[in-house]
Amino acid sequence: MKNAAYFKGKKVVIAGFARSGLACANLLYSLGAAVSITDSKSDEPIRRTAASLASKDINIELGKHTKEFVLGNDILVISPGVPNEALPVVWAKGAGIPVISEIELAWMLCPATVIAITGTNGKTTVTTLIGRILEASGKNAFVCGNIGNPFSGEVEKMREEDFVSLEVSSFQLENIATFKPKVAVILNLSRNHLDRYKDMRVYLEAKKRIFMNQDNNDHLVLNSADSEISALAGLARSKVSYFSRQDGLDPNQSVVMEVGSILGIDKKIILRVFREFKGVEHRMELVTEINNVKFINDSKATTVDAAIWALNNSSPGVVLIAGGREKGNDYSLISGLVRQKVKRVIVIGEAKERIKDAFAGITAVEEALTLESAVEKAHAAALPGENVLFSPMCKSFDMFDNYEHRGMVFKKAALGLIKRKV
Repeated sequence: MKNAAYFKGKKVVIAGFARSGLACANLLYSLGAAVSITDSKSDEPIRRTAASLASKDINIELGKHTKEFVLGNDILVISPGVPNEALPVVWAKGAGIPVISEIELAWMLCPATVIAITGTNGKTTVTTLIGRILEASGKNAFVCGNIGNPFSGEVEKMREEDFVSLEVSSFQLENIATFKPKVAVILNLSRNHLDRYKDMRVYLEAKKRIFMNQDNNDHLVLNSADSEISALAGLARSKVSYFSRQDGLDPNQSVVMEVGSILGIDKKIILRVFREFKGVEHRMELVTEINNVKFINDSKATTVDAAIWALNNSSPGVVLIAGGREKGNDYSLISGLVRQKVKRVIVIGEAKERIKDAFAGITAVEEALTLESAVEKAHAAALPGENVLFSPMCKSFDMFDNYEHRGMVFKKAALGLIKRKV
């Protein structure tokens, strides 16, 4: 690793004790830092995570943030879910304590070549495929981000000749300082995270940070079909190239083809990877088929655009399960597709009233208290040849730990229908 000695003896406090926070804690502890962790929650998953660190000399504050716990540290590392308005960030900045994100921490230590991917939709699939084409071409690749392990959880294993395919969110980019990927990709931009950003302009400003440290030795790949994204070329110091949908390829494959060209990977290898790729878990994942009704897990769909993509790739006769934590989505954008393809919507979670209002008079809508009961209602409504599609359009945190947990609950409920022979 680069700069490993930098953190030895440093007092570092981490805000947020989810997956990336735990990875940061373990990494910093191994580097000899004095580590503390603060999280405003104190639920059972958080307590289990804290228990996993019981053998290490790490200070942990759960269920609250206190100023005394933050002040006096040398660095504050924040997890993606922690906004800049959170008290630990406000206190740290007020005291002149540097605030960095998890990917900035990992980048400071990373010896490998980083390909970073951001955008509203498609990040997970593109990140996965880039990792696959690197591996297929004989290179050692780490796939990190909101899939697999956090960047900071893998960096200790990396060597200079390795590659990192890194999924990067706008949240993670807010507090970078030196993060500088060799290849940066911006896929698209659509209405999202307006519970965190006051408008789309601020959201775009966060995304743009992915290339702010690049120079003319680096590459920036932009979407030629998105005028707002392609216009960013004028702000870049890096070498800019564009992707557009190619014949026989979907948009995700088209951008991977462009990145593969930059990396010098043979087109035949890339096409073979595409043919063999079975998809990403929790993204249009066929779980099971019962009496000729398919159950499809699209828990990764946390935006309206992602659900639009799912419905565009579905036949009419869909029973749609949607809902979760509200994030400023405009559900009316999907009303045309709902009218064409959805026979019934079953809503769950905090956003259920807004979704009901958006689809009132367009199709039948009913509520379910739990995802399990929503699956049962959807199964009862679906006829042979139709699909039950779980494409939430919302965050998961009102009812679940994350989208993976939510997707696993859906899959368990669907598979449970078989066991009960419903």
